[in-house]
Amino acid sequence: MRTPKGLTNSPDFSTRRSPPDLLADLLSVIGLAGAMVLRAELAAPWAYESSPSGDLAHILHLSARRLMVMYVVTKGKCCLRLHDGIALELSEGEVVLLPYADRHTVTSCESEVAPSQSLLQASWLQRQLPQHDGAGPHTGLICIYLQCDDPIFDPVVGSFAPVLEIQLPTGAATTWVMESARYAAEATEGLWLTSPSIVLRPLELLLLEVLRRYWASHPLQIGWFAALHDPIVGPALRELHADPAHRWTVEELARRSACSRSTLSERFSRLLGRAPMHYLNEWRLQTAAHLLRDTTLSAAAVAY
Repeated sequence: MRTPKGLTNSPDFSTRRSPPDLLADLLSVIGLAGAMVLRAELAAPWAYESSPSGDLAHILHLSARRLMVMYVVTKGKCCLRLHDGIALELSEGEVVLLPYADRHTVTSCESEVAPSQSLLQASWLQRQLPQHDGAGPHTGLICIYLQCDDPIFDPVVGSFAPVLEIQLPTGAATTWVMESARYAAEATEGLWLTSPSIVLRPLELLLLEVLRRYWASHPLQIGWFAALHDPIVGPALRELHADPAHRWTVEELARRSACSRSTLSERFSRLLGRAPMHYLNEWRLQTAAHLLRDTTLSAAAVAY
């Protein structure tokens, strides 16, 4: 007698959803709780310093735990420096995301000027396009403040670097990002937007595109994006996301991931900072929030 192949071969996950599909699944339910878009055209020399994240939340009267800052360089170049020593030189067409809004300085690259007032206290808040009166090269910047409660931006789960630099490829992607940022700047006029808002959706799509581009070129060693490609946690995540309403147990999830309970729990905790069932509960809440926000389903139907 031959042993059936299904009992001896390695588990075949080819019929399950691939990581890009799972990524789309997660990113599709990211919802911004608020945003502010500011723009400026600055002539060197110039230098501005951001407020600390806590101060930014206070200035903007925010209750969310996570505030992100994104810069889109629309003309020329500039330099961004974090207080831990990280320094980047950015050129037209580049985007930078600070997922935890760490304190930083933005300057003209040739600048010897000491940072002055914070961005929010400077002329960025004027309705018209502000312009610094220096005599050097011009830099066009769009600064986007994003408020988001999604768990992938939690410092434990997300494990993003303090600053993500994205060089967009020449072509339609760059054009789309630039035009979306300009549209948001013109539509908001320096006002804080809260959900629901017709302008927030393009900003959500802009954030998703930036994250996709970064993730494609910078594989992470820990966090949700790293877990996608883990041979044990990846299949477990696909199972949970494919059927979040299922009455999952750690035993069943481990069996479907072809490992022991202890191995699954250890790898889940190491990569995502929480146990499998804790993660499932968070994902269910995120999915429920998405359905309540973007569909006409009743609370009872969503709960079911």
